[in-house]
Amino acid sequence: MSYHHLAMAARDMTAIHDFYERITGFELVKVEIAPMMGGGWGKHFFYRMDGDDSSFIAFWELNEVPGAEAHEFNLNKAAHMPPGTNHFAFAVHSAEELDARRDQWNAAGLDVLEIDHNWCRSIYTRDPNGNMVEFCLTTGTFTEADRARALAALDERTMNPSPPPASMRQWLARDRAQAETRSA
Repeated sequence: MSYHHLAMAARDMTAIHDFYERITGFELVKVEIAPMMGGGWGKHFFYRMDGDDSSFIAFWELNEVPGAEAHEFNLNKAAHMPPGTNHFAFAVHSAEELDARRDQWNAAGLDVLEIDHNWCRSIYTRDPNGNMVEFCLTTGTFTEADRARALAALDERTMNPSPPPASMRQWLARDRAQAETRSA
């Protein structure tokens, strides 16, 4: 079973739309407009992620909502958590698709962090709300030893670290722009 949609509020719906549709390639397919509990009204925008109608990411544009000036749209700041703790991870199905997503974000002027976690390879950037967004490719398989380690970690109260990532690389948008200028 997968989830149907993940919904969050947007600080700037125009910037969110640009990031999730033009830059990331999701398609805006539906809006629901309704009163909000507690006052005001909202537009609930749904973006199709995989070309089918089974999984979406959705954003609320809030209007005339009491206390709106105090809203925090970065999930980690709102929860007083370390940056990147709460984040969104979307699946890709090949290394070529992951590389294309990285290049797409970089070309849009976004810095990208790439990590090979030894069992999956991920790229990360931030959306206009400041939330970390990830594309992830599973590259390994899960063994009984992996499950046993995970079960044991449920009861551990001291840090017993996992092996370090196989690699980490920062892809800075300015480095890409400089490279393109040199090759022109």
